[in-house]
Order: sequence, then structure tokens, then C-alpha cells
Amino acid sequence: MKSETAPPTVYDLPAPILKYLHVGTCCWKYPEWSKVGIYPKEYDSKSGNFLEHYSKFFNTVEIDQWFWSLYTPRFVRLPSPRIAKEYAETVPRGFLFTVKAPNSITLTHFYTKGAQAKQYPEYAGKPNKHFLDPDLVRKFLRTLEPMEEKLGPIMFEFEYLNREKMESLEAFLVALENFFLELPEGYQYGVESRNPNYLKPSYFSLLKKFKVAHVFLEGYFMPPVSGVIKSQKSITAGHTVFRLHGPDREGMAQKAGGVWDRIQIDRSPAIEEIGDILKRAIEERISAFVNVNNHFEGCAPVSIAKLLRHLGVS
Repeated sequence: MKSETAPPTVYDLPAPILKYLHVGTCCWKYPEWSKVGIYPKEYDSKSGNFLEHYSKFFNTVEIDQWFWSLYTPRFVRLPSPRIAKEYAETVPRGFLFTVKAPNSITLTHFYTKGAQAKQYPEYAGKPNKHFLDPDLVRKFLRTLEPMEEKLGPIMFEFEYLNREKMESLEAFLVALENFFLELPEGYQYGVESRNPNYLKPSYFSLLKKFKVAHVFLEGYFMPPVSGVIKSQKSITAGHTVFRLHGPDREGMAQKAGGVWDRIQIDRSPAIEEIGDILKRAIEERISAFVNVNNHFEGCAPVSIAKLLRHLGVS
């Protein structure tokens, strides 16, 4: 039972909308969300089943933790089937996980900055032999089999590909097409490009050909989702994904001080625009997934409450 201070839930949406819409956050283990009614106050980072309680409010969540997989050419970390099974058994029927595919599949080169580069400096900047390797995708998908019907879109996130990493958009599309031809059937796939120059008709046409969703990113250096929707035929499959991250991750972290329990920057107009896009997509019977990050406004559950109210939850 929700407390009197709890926000509206996804399950309060009108049935015609809820049939096609999954809304949740990027990650879920934030004890401070107890201040906005999501978790009991006694939950901390070591106690309480956060995911079980989370699933009473939201019907999807993005699993980001399995993205961080590339360490050395011979050390690629994939998910534990045991953990995948545990997650699936924790949430109710109808809940779907969106999963970021391992970066060992989507990085053209090893990182030159960050923890992995410091730990294995001998590989920093070198080509990644696993880039767009369909065999590695198959191994990855086998680890997710315990999720069964609770597995939603698999998202392939590509960093900003400059000319040192990818010669051109055309070269990227050739690599993607060869990759798509080898992907196992029976899964929902999505591609997130962080190069705004790649959002061209040829890119969207390729995704549409293979029924792969474009993953809309609101934030970083990408153009606003509403503009991409208006200028391109950018919903390319029977499913679509929106990730709300905001333009300044470090700046928002500084404002929040690492405590994500309140709005720091109001982005209600963007939320309303995306809500209107969702309404149109649902009218066309497109399954839509929305993953909201704390860095978007400062507190993902409160941002979602705004979206739900815009979609008709009182």
C-alpha cells in the first residue's frame, strides 16, 4: 500500500495508455527516494529489497550496470544469469527491463580516460576487437534468458564517434547493417547514437529496415527529442525508447550534492513535449519505454510524477 506522501504510480494511468507504455528510472537503489514516498524510511544501501518496492510504482527500469564490461581484449565481463533470474523473479508480471548492451560490443576503442584506462593503461586507445561482434551478443543474450518475458528492449549505446573512431556515417551504417544481419531474432533492439550528425534519413531508414528502434536521448550534446521527431521519420519500429538524462551531468551532480531527493532544475516543458510525443505514439499502437535519470532534473521519481500527470493521472 502506498503511503499518503507517495507519488502517483504508472499503474494509475488510463488502461489504453498503460497497455503500450512503460515508465521508470535509470537504476533504482537510491535510499533518499524515501523522502518522495518511493521507499520505506528504514531502507538503506544494505537492507530492504529496493527493486521489489520500486516495482510497485514503476513498470520498467533500465539496467545500466551490465554496460561496463570491457577491461582487456580477453577480459569481458558479462551478466550473471543468477542475477538476471533474481531480478526477474522480484518484479510482477508485465514489468519489463530495458538493458544496455555491454560496451564491449559498442566501443570502437578502449577508453583513454576513467577507471578502466587507469587499471589497464596498456590498452588505452587501442582498437576493440569485440566491436559489433555478433557472437558476443549471442553470449550476452544467453545470460539474459532467465528474464524470459520480462526482458524489454536491448539498447546498443554508441559514444560520440569522431573521425578517428569511425571514418564517416556511411562507414557506421555499413558496420551496423552487417551487425543487424547477424542479430538473433525474437528480441527488441534499439540503437542510441551520441553523434547528432548521424541523425540523417539514411540512418533512420536502416533502422526501419531491420525494425530496430532509435533510442531518443534528451540531454548531453544531442538535439531536443521534440526536434528530432519533427524533422525526421525517427520512430523506426513497433517499439521506441526515450532516455531523459539532461545536458549537464556533472553540473547536476554538484547541485544535488549526491542526494537525489528533489528537483534542482525544472524541465517541465521538455517533459510535457515528450508526453505529447508519447500520446501520439500510443495512438499508433507503438510500445514506448521511458527511462528517466536523476540527472535530468535532480530526482527521477518526481520527474516521472510530472510526466504521469501530463498523461492523465490525477
